[in-house]
Order: sequence, then structure tokens, then C-alpha cells
Amino acid sequence: MSALNSCGYDSGLANSLPVRQAVRSEIFTTVQHSPEAAHARDAICQFWKDHEDPAGQGDVSQYVSLALELNNPPDFSTKLPDADMPPDAAYVLGVVPLLKKYYQAAGIHALWQKHEGDYNSLVERLHDPVAGLIRQTDVFLKLPFSTYPGQRFAVYLEPLLSPGQVEARNYGNNYDLVFAPGKDGKVPSEAIRHTYLHFVLDPLAASHGTSLKRLESILLDIRFAPLAKSFKRDIALMVNECLIRAIEARISIPKSNEPARLAYVQRSMEQGFVLTRYFFDALANFEKSASGLNTVYGDMLHDLDLGRERKHAREITFADHADPEVISPARVVVAQANLLNQAEQKLASGDKEGAQKIAEEVLQHNQGGDEPGRAVFLLAQIATLDGKMDEARSKFEQAVRAARDPRTLAWSHIYLGRIYDLEENRQAALEHYRAALSAGDPAADTKAAAEKGITAPYQPSQRPPQQ
Repeated sequence: MSALNSCGYDSGLANSLPVRQAVRSEIFTTVQHSPEAAHARDAICQFWKDHEDPAGQGDVSQYVSLALELNNPPDFSTKLPDADMPPDAAYVLGVVPLLKKYYQAAGIHALWQKHEGDYNSLVERLHDPVAGLIRQTDVFLKLPFSTYPGQRFAVYLEPLLSPGQVEARNYGNNYDLVFAPGKDGKVPSEAIRHTYLHFVLDPLAASHGTSLKRLESILLDIRFAPLAKSFKRDIALMVNECLIRAIEARISIPKSNEPARLAYVQRSMEQGFVLTRYFFDALANFEKSASGLNTVYGDMLHDLDLGRERKHAREITFADHADPEVISPARVVVAQANLLNQAEQKLASGDKEGAQKIAEEVLQHNQGGDEPGRAVFLLAQIATLDGKMDEARSKFEQAVRAARDPRTLAWSHIYLGRIYDLEENRQAALEHYRAALSAGDPAADTKAAAEKGITAPYQPSQRPPQQ
């Protein structure tokens, strides 16, 4: 965050705590007096510019995702294999070598030691409000904290982010939330509670797969609702979101203000979370019982009258838009990645038809969604094997625009470079080989292929196309 602040990340600066401005000023002084530090900082700035999402200029969300998956400096090794990194973090993984140089050249360790006390005092000041929020939620759920081993729920404070910005993540069994407190000292209570409720309830859904599958037909009734596609495709996500919203209505809004509670429930229903009212009513009985939510979760699913709830859903006039989800579920991304792994295996074994079918299925369910790059890349490879070079070039170009992981992006450029070499358009080929080198994929085979393309025009081998 210190590097990105130095590169022009100014969002919310006027409302930030003094430590943010102090760090920015000290980094500015360092790069002014150290050419090495300036060079290291500028390399990150260029990377940020090259990997910026046109729809979200100045956004640092993907770097937050990456930071959560990195180990301590100065190595900054990844906690996961590169292939298993969250897609948005994988897209900017190439910044890590630049980050190592910046960390050393700009003296970030000494800077951290200087301001560590500021961070610690901030944690001490906000610890009790956050802990109290968790305790309040646990009391309502009648559950102890950290019921499920192997999971992580963590709240991080980073004052170098824009105040009020909340970055919530769920990847695997980890539930993380990062926020920057501002001068008003407010804690994003609703976002923290929402993320914590996912942490508690998602494992419950995983253990009630049969009961949830019985409810899948209700997804047909929310096809035209404004909620995200992930909720329309995954009954567990949809059911748990409805239950979370029902819990929020009962915890966040005083019991004395029943009209406000019901209005919140109705808004959720109109956004497509059509089981919110059922769970809101069911929780009234739960509050009177001595059982914890882990005990009655299955009973709530069993007692749900699907026919009645579907009838209610069909009678709802859906809103034009839904509130943005606090935490982006990773389950859909992981499922799609597994499918694409299968497609790649099929292609490697010579089953082009099977690979194409899977890739097209992922694209069909991912329109406007998370990560179509790999699927398009596979289709481009298949077109290449079939000798359909115009189609291949078109799809590799589409993959360049859509890819979010560095390897897919780099190899799309390499294939385009080779196609242009075969068409004797050397200038265009060189541009793609150079783009492959700057895509951020650290793999040796990627670097070798791109450098080979720069050294000499591509010459196809005489091996069978399948190999």
C-alpha cells in the first residue's frame, strides 16, 4: 500500500488518519534522494498502470487479495501454489519481484518499525468494538467462536487504504476483512458481521447438501432478479444469504422497530433473496429455544414448505438492482477452475470435443462474470489444432482482453506472436512477445518462449499437431 500511495493512490486522503500522510511523505523523501528507490517505485507504478482495470481506475482491490496470500517480507512467498491463487490476486502476481526490490530499496522495514506503534495503538483502540460485535453475534447464534477447526476469520486494519473502504474475502476456508479506519473512528460493523456470519454458516451448508438440493427448483423463480449470477446458480449460497439477511434484520434493528425490520426483509426479497422472510419468521422460534443454530439449521431446511415459498417468490416484483454483496463467494470461481482443469486434461489427451464442450459450458455460465479468459484460451488452442487460424487469432485476442491470470495472458500473447510471424507480420509479432514478458508470469517456459520469439521469427515444428 505504501508503493501504491506513492504511485498516486489518493482515494479518501482527506479523511485518512495522520499515519497515512506521514508514510506518504517519508516515501516521497526517500525516492527523491535515492535513484534505486525511485526506480523500484516507478517499476511498481508502471505495473499498476499496465494491469489497471479500465472499469475501476485507481482500484487496489486485487492487490489487497494478493497481500492476504503472501508470507512475510523480504521473501513475499505465496501461501498457495500459483495455480491455486485467487483469480484477481493471480492477475497481479507479477508485482511480487518488483515488491521485493522496492521493500529493500525504499527501506520499508525501517519505515514499518517507525510506525508500528501507530498501527498497534489503532488495533488496541478498535479491538473491543470488533470483539464485542462478534460476541453479540455469537450470543444470538448460541454458538462459541471458531466452531469449525481449520477455518480462519480475521479482521485487518490498514490505514493506507481509503477510509471506509471494506475489502472482504472468502477463499477456501479463510474469511478475511480489511478496512481503513478514518478520522471518525467508525468500525464497518455490518460488513464485519456479514463476513463473520458467512464464516459460521457456510460450513453448515456444506454438511446439509441433500436438504439444500431439495430446494434447487426455487432458483428458477429468481432468474430475473437483480442479484449476482453466483446466487442464481448455487442454492447453498442463495439460502445462506437469505438466512444471513434474516439474522441481520433481527440483530441490527431493535425489536421495538418491527416496521424497519420487515422493510429490510422485504427489500431483500425484492432483490431476489426470496427465502429471507421464511428465515426471519423461523428465527422467532429459534430465539425462544435453547438450541444453537448449528442444531436447528437442518430443521429449518426440513420445515421449509417449498411449494409455498415458490408461490411467494413468483408473486414478488423484483427491484431494478441489488445491493452489492459484501463478500465475494469463491466457490463458483473454484468450481469453474476445476472444470477448466478437466478441459485442459482432455485436450492434452487428444479429446478436443470434450475439452471444447467444457470450455463452452464455463463461458455460457460466466457471461459478464469472473474469469472467462482460460475458457476462451482453450477454445483458441482447439481452433489452432483444427487449422482455423482466423478463428484462433480472434479468440486469442479475446483471451488477452479477458484473462485475469498472468499465465493465460502471457501465452495468449505468445500464440498471437506466432500467428503474426507465420503471416510475416514481424512488427506485430514482436509487440505480442514483449507483452508476454510483461504479463507477470514468472514461469521459466513462458520467459523462454517469449524471448525465443523476440530473437527469431517463429518456425512451426514438424511434430503432430496433437503434441
